[in-house]
Amino acid sequence: MSTIIVNEMKTVKTLNNIAENGLKVLQKGKFVIDNNSDHPDAILLRSFNMHGMELSTNIKAIARAGAGVNNIPVDTCTEKGIVVFNTPGANANAVKEMVLMSLMTSSRNLFDGITWTKSLENQGEQIPKLVEAGKKQFVGNEIKGKTLGVIGLGAIGALVANDALSLDMDVIGYDPYLSVDTAWNLSRNVQRAMTLDQVFAESDYITVHVPLTPDTKGMFNKEAFQLMKKGTQILNFSRGELVNEVDMAVALEEGTIGRYITDFPNEDVLKMKNTIAIPHLGASTEESEENCAVMAARQVKEFLETGNIKNSVNFPNASIPYVGKKRVTAFHLNIPNMVGQITQVISHFQLNIADMVNRSRGEYAYTMIDIDNHVADEVVPLLANKLKEIDGMVVTRVI
Repeated sequence: MSTIIVNEMKTVKTLNNIAENGLKVLQKGKFVIDNNSDHPDAILLRSFNMHGMELSTNIKAIARAGAGVNNIPVDTCTEKGIVVFNTPGANANAVKEMVLMSLMTSSRNLFDGITWTKSLENQGEQIPKLVEAGKKQFVGNEIKGKTLGVIGLGAIGALVANDALSLDMDVIGYDPYLSVDTAWNLSRNVQRAMTLDQVFAESDYITVHVPLTPDTKGMFNKEAFQLMKKGTQILNFSRGELVNEVDMAVALEEGTIGRYITDFPNEDVLKMKNTIAIPHLGASTEESEENCAVMAARQVKEFLETGNIKNSVNFPNASIPYVGKKRVTAFHLNIPNMVGQITQVISHFQLNIADMVNRSRGEYAYTMIDIDNHVADEVVPLLANKLKEIDGMVVTRVI
């Protein structure tokens, strides 16, 4: 299947409330926000569940103002040639602050202490005496000098690791996929763990910041808990499914795990001993929502106007500086001779190539070609239709 798209006024539909500063990125005159449109060029959303939603053939891009894309049918979008964006790092500071706050307050038993104090209501003048008599049950521990294990050193994990060092903690980090950009931002004082088992064995506290994949699902399980120090505290602000909850319940009951702090409560979690269940507030700040909205809108704007891709979860990242020349973009199967066939079509119209990039991701690839010479308006649809005929082409645009 292939669709042909040429320049026109772009319509963007939002499926959730998107921060106003994000919408402002989509400048008037070039974009129209129309939430009643059945055939938008792009969709902006946060947590709206798109599974089962009919996807118009006119949709070119979907941007999630947040990191997780479980609410988007990514595989279907890929088959239809729809690029899906997320906003990694835009909510990193908000989550980091929540992790560090939870780390300190749980260590000092602050949540339990506050709940107990509230129960003293209506005790009148006896409250100060009751507080002094009862406070010993909430004696906690300082985090200074303790070891924090950070699993996943992306945008959030790196911030947590660096700030934990500033709190005089020892920090050990594990991330086999650590990027060069993240490494530049990571303190040299973060100790590098060569294996997950090393983090499990050496940490007093463990915080996890990895995506949910078949490899990470249930990574906190009976076998992992057996390697940990007795009383280890685990913080999970990534995905609930990273934890085997049956094994966690047993480990908490036996005291192998001292406390489980999670941003993903459910019926089983709420029944667990020594658990702090937070109502998914990790990224719930006004600043975070605005950052995510602005980042998502900019990615959509850049893609619709230039074809450049950054932070896609299904297309390869690819970009060429846009200088106003006609640009051909093609999303196609990653098979031999696709680029050759595309350039042959361009040569057929006596057009010269000024610049080109080709990037692949699994079974698919993305090609952008800038045309050096002027392209007459009447040639654009002919060029687009010729590209459409290439076997293995999914979607093309002439910008």
